[in-house]
Amino acid sequence: MLRKHVIIMSTMLITFLLSTMCIYAEDRPYLCEFGVQGGLSYYVGDAVPHIFMYPQYAAGGQFRYKFTPRWALQVKGQWQQIKYPAPDEQGVPVKDNMLKNQMINIDVVAEFNFFRFGQKQYDTRIKPITPYIFLGVGMGVYNDYSKVGAYMPFGFGMKWKFAPRWGLNIAWQHQLFFADNLENNPLYDNYPNEYKMNGSNILKNDLTSTLTLGIVFEFARQKAVCRRCQ
Repeated sequence: MLRKHVIIMSTMLITFLLSTMCIYAEDRPYLCEFGVQGGLSYYVGDAVPHIFMYPQYAAGGQFRYKFTPRWALQVKGQWQQIKYPAPDEQGVPVKDNMLKNQMINIDVVAEFNFFRFGQKQYDTRIKPITPYIFLGVGMGVYNDYSKVGAYMPFGFGMKWKFAPRWGLNIAWQHQLFFADNLENNPLYDNYPNEYKMNGSNILKNDLTSTLTLGIVFEFARQKAVCRRCQ
């Protein structure tokens, strides 16, 4: 009788341990994300002095690789349109005559999460929501795809993991171009006399920005520690 009880207890203990290890293995995070985003776009430069003036549309896709719950690398491709007043013969902006400029931006940024981000059940340090900041390098095709230039992408946002493999990202990203010719018009050289915009940032160059909402899907789960449970 005692032997029977020992066998039953041993079986239950082994089953419990194996199930615990399998649950732990299933709790491992996904390393990659793919998503799409859309939102608003605007420009600040010689023709426009303030943020969120003349907002237009932006849309794109993104890929993210997560090294740790805090650090990730994101590659993003994004189309955006900007709008600004055309200049008169003296280079003064005329708000009744508006111009539009389309561009495509591709950038690579490093992201830092303020909280350890994820959805692990057995690690209380992991949070399903976190603010984050990012900084990187990028290349843009602008002036209706007639010119190519480099820029520095930077900004901040918020991530929310609302399901085991799905999340939402809000990002306010800025592209500081290493150029001062997004307007594609020689008369804009007189705009700094009107708005003094060439002193608006450290590099004295044009800036475009996007405020977007994106949805992401996770894949490529991290390799399991317990090979028996795969």
